[in-house]
Amino acid sequence: MTPVLQFTDKGIYCPAGDFYIDPWQPVPRAVITHAHSDHARLGNQHYLCHLESVPLLQLRLGADISVQGIPYGETLRYNGVSISLHPAGHIIGSAQVRVQQGNEVWVVSGDYKVENDGLSGQFEPVPCQVFITESTFGLPIYNWQPQAMIFGDIRKWIYENQQAGKSSLLLAYSLGKAQRLLFNLKDLDTPIFAHGAIDVPHQVLLAQGYPLPPIQRITPDTPKADLKKSVIIAPPSAAGTPWMRRFNPYALGICSGWMQVRGSMRRRNADAGFALSDHADWSGLLQAVKATGAEKVFTTHGFSSAFARYLQENGIEAEAIKTAFGTEDEEAPEEAPQEANLTPDNGTAAGESE
Repeated sequence: MTPVLQFTDKGIYCPAGDFYIDPWQPVPRAVITHAHSDHARLGNQHYLCHLESVPLLQLRLGADISVQGIPYGETLRYNGVSISLHPAGHIIGSAQVRVQQGNEVWVVSGDYKVENDGLSGQFEPVPCQVFITESTFGLPIYNWQPQAMIFGDIRKWIYENQQAGKSSLLLAYSLGKAQRLLFNLKDLDTPIFAHGAIDVPHQVLLAQGYPLPPIQRITPDTPKADLKKSVIIAPPSAAGTPWMRRFNPYALGICSGWMQVRGSMRRRNADAGFALSDHADWSGLLQAVKATGAEKVFTTHGFSSAFARYLQENGIEAEAIKTAFGTEDEEAPEEAPQEANLTPDNGTAAGESE
């Protein structure tokens, strides 16, 4: 019997429905879990995604793409195959894809986290026979503190910087992490400035009505005096560039799950590291797998082999699958310093990014 979903050189494919999920090569019909570029690529003839992902896909792929947005839980049918999207909690508009053919249900997680960040929605486990899960942080060393504690540490750090006459420069991925920072720091009694790469999606989301605070985009004309003791949010790619010189004196903080690993902050010459991730940690991955009741689990990107092996040892049929996911946000290879004993199976290293 042909499996409901297959792993092909173009991506995860449903033969009966003739569509792909997060394909990495152009296809006629693509179902997209979220708007990060390793999951949503240019060149597909038609896109299906969650309603909240539509403006983000148009921002990143072009306003003229053919895209259909549907709410969580609505079911579409292609050639006898049912498709529905369910909350993943990764970023705004992120979704898991439920595919049912006959009585068999497969779920593709996309990227997800189980803690509700207040902005991206609450992850909802979807019962299925087969679960295809990410495993970005699929090692026991990755266990996040509650979000409230992390933001408490960030606020304390900002206050200490202000007392020392410094600005607080936070590096955070432009789609997902930056909005999470802004949402949870919106009541700070201090100006928030942002790199242009942060401001562009911010303006799109403000136009959609999301409860994000106003920010000031940094331009060559921004007076240096205005930046003193302020909070500045920039993408990781800004680190070490001449763009940062205007903020002196400043303290540099990195927001990434890789900050859980000792030495990551030092390697990036940062003053502070905050283990804030938009991916599930070890316990979150295990919680999600258990909640689905899946009889078979496929693990993708990140520590997929280690996570699959653990599931096998605990009585769950599991297999690691190589995919083209994991080249954006917290898995960007250009941002990840090498560490021999902590190298995810997608070829990136557990050091830093997003």
